[in-house]
Amino acid sequence: MHYKRNQYSEGVSVCSFIIAGIFIFWGIENIFFPFWTSAKINWWGLFWFALAAAIIGGQVYAWVNRSKLRNAVLYEYEEHPEATIDLISQNTGITIKDVQAIVLDLKADGLLRGKFSSATGQMTHADVIRKPEGEAPEGKVAYCPNCGTAKVKESAVFCSYCGTKL
Repeated sequence: MHYKRNQYSEGVSVCSFIIAGIFIFWGIENIFFPFWTSAKINWWGLFWFALAAAIIGGQVYAWVNRSKLRNAVLYEYEEHPEATIDLISQNTGITIKDVQAIVLDLKADGLLRGKFSSATGQMTHADVIRKPEGEAPEGKVAYCPNCGTAKVKESAVFCSYCGTKL
């Protein structure tokens, strides 16, 4: 895993895909439209296609690398349940900004539960939740998406802890 500064929070960009689309359009225009104007093929179109492929490849790599960064932070909280954001940042080499974003995403997904102490900044009552191998089907929620509390009853429609609709 190769980490770059702010890769998690700023890694994937819709604008990059739009720019890649423009390059693909220019490539198609340069390669195929000269046939209608009785001109020879303009090979610059391949350059635009290669540039678009590089942009799209970089964006896909950044998106795939996000799960690796999330797993690194989860592992650190499994090993050091009372760690601070600063300590996680030092141990993993991920910037503080990205660790904060990852922690918020993990909490939202119900994979990390706990609160931070306002005095020390340490995580208190940290609980890392690993999803079981045979996950619930797509329509059924095993954990509350808001607070991460496990469902007590299969027929539950609302979370018993925070009241969020499941």
